[in-house]
Amino acid sequence: MNRRNEPGEVSRRNALYLFGLVSAGCCVGVSLLLWAGTEAPSAAGFPFREVAGEVGLTFTHENGARGEYHLPEIMGSGVALFDYDGDGDLDVYLVQGAPVEPGAKAQGRLFRNELDAGTAGRRELRFTDVTEGAGVGHNAPGMGVAVGDYDGDGHLDLYVTSYGSNVLYRNNGNGTFTDVTGRANADDPRWSTSAAFLDYDRDGDLDLYIVNYVDFTVAARKVCTDAVGARDYCSPSAYRPVPDRLLRNEGNGTFSDVTDAAGISRTYGAGLGVAVGDYNGDGWLDLYVANDATPSGLWINRQNGTFEDQGPLSGAALNAAGRPEGSMGIASGDYDGDGTEDLFVTNLTGETHVLYVNDGRANFEDRRAAAGVAGPTATMTGFGTAWLDYDRDGWLDLIIANGAVNIIAALRGTPGPYRQRNQLLRNDGKGRLSDVTAGAGPAFQLMEVSRGLAAGDIDNDGDVDAVVTNNGGPVRLLLNESTGATWLTVRLVSATVNRWGFGARVGVARKGLPTMWRRIGTDGSYLAAGDARAHFGLGSSPEIERVLVEWPDGVREAWRDVRPDRQLTLERGTGTPEGDR
Repeated sequence: MNRRNEPGEVSRRNALYLFGLVSAGCCVGVSLLLWAGTEAPSAAGFPFREVAGEVGLTFTHENGARGEYHLPEIMGSGVALFDYDGDGDLDVYLVQGAPVEPGAKAQGRLFRNELDAGTAGRRELRFTDVTEGAGVGHNAPGMGVAVGDYDGDGHLDLYVTSYGSNVLYRNNGNGTFTDVTGRANADDPRWSTSAAFLDYDRDGDLDLYIVNYVDFTVAARKVCTDAVGARDYCSPSAYRPVPDRLLRNEGNGTFSDVTDAAGISRTYGAGLGVAVGDYNGDGWLDLYVANDATPSGLWINRQNGTFEDQGPLSGAALNAAGRPEGSMGIASGDYDGDGTEDLFVTNLTGETHVLYVNDGRANFEDRRAAAGVAGPTATMTGFGTAWLDYDRDGWLDLIIANGAVNIIAALRGTPGPYRQRNQLLRNDGKGRLSDVTAGAGPAFQLMEVSRGLAAGDIDNDGDVDAVVTNNGGPVRLLLNESTGATWLTVRLVSATVNRWGFGARVGVARKGLPTMWRRIGTDGSYLAAGDARAHFGLGSSPEIERVLVEWPDGVREAWRDVRPDRQLTLERGTGTPEGDR
């Protein structure tokens, strides 16, 4: 996200100054001023309804702005959806920000999903703040969060990134967590943003990739001004990028830093987002890293513990003019139904967001214009994003969290003049993505400064919902209330290591139709971790011939006699062997 000034606009950093300027302790009141009057009205008849407040998911992000223009203030924050207590529904972890001065503290929050039968058999969604009892109140200027079962005990763990030291919370399996960062050798004291768990070496346990940004420090901060000479936040180009970090899981509760040995430190930029996929189709997991105003990285796994950055050669590192773009958030998935994983990357206002279509060999075509993405996103600055089949027609749609990085001319002089609407783009199954934001419900008419976005079926009703965080503002829970089409949700279970099947591919085969593929994992978006289950909309063809699983080590299994409209748990070794990859 290159924070240069946009034409005719003053940098949004002055917007933060407007509501963040004043002495310490001001910002809660200022946030109330900024967000007053933005509650969404009733959304009857629309596919999404904003329900965070009414279900107890009450949280307001603190960006720590004190008028000093510290760069980390404008970046947060993240969100995770994960079943920490093993009761079958998604709980929510929200990362909290704080001033970057030494000693400043602000706690992230964990909310337990209390989904129950309710009255007359109707399921009721509600959340309870369990932070204190769970022991996950991370006190630091938090940024993002990753989720994975790093120790293979069947319980999902949390990794929280920060401006400063990160923290690994081990899930004890009894509703509590333990900070094992030092014991596990899992820290990175630099400014980390996104992170992802993946089994890159196919040894059965989850390794950890940490994305790092720039070398900003309070002591060495630069003083920058905008085009009209007003004090402003500096562009990240004022600071040096710092390398990402790859930690290899040793299988004994500890990690080893293999960044240099794996080749990850050979090229790097100002990293913001990371996604995991097998982009060249060789059965080994690769990484795509969105770098801010520097070439993005496509790290192809060489199957020997090392990676090669093929970003520039792949066509997914630069735009058509050969220049890097803002590159904040990533959605990785098979948008065109051809069995390969495509990439959607959010960019700055004026750049447009970009759709990179994969030919299956890690060669990407920039199809932002042809697919209809360029027009609707030209006036937006995007952060979190996810592929989700919101209408369950079998095609992956896009949800995007937007928030400007420069003052919007029409909002100049108002509180938070970089507020934008989030967007919903519908996939027509013919290669086009149409902007259906106007019909998505009042929640999509809110003008806010959105950052993190995590997607998942929060109420277990078969459609995909989303949680969106706002910089300096309240969290939003967008509950999907679409009806009609059939669906299938798949969770994987392994009796040994990598208990949740991270990195596996799940396919649903139907007669006469291409197999639909989804990858298991929590990575992608921006500073966020999504649902570890695979979701399929079946549209008007609900009859399933079989469900396929390609496990991370290449083993393939199939299950038949699967009925739709249910959550399906598939345990490794219980299907029919299909022949290893």
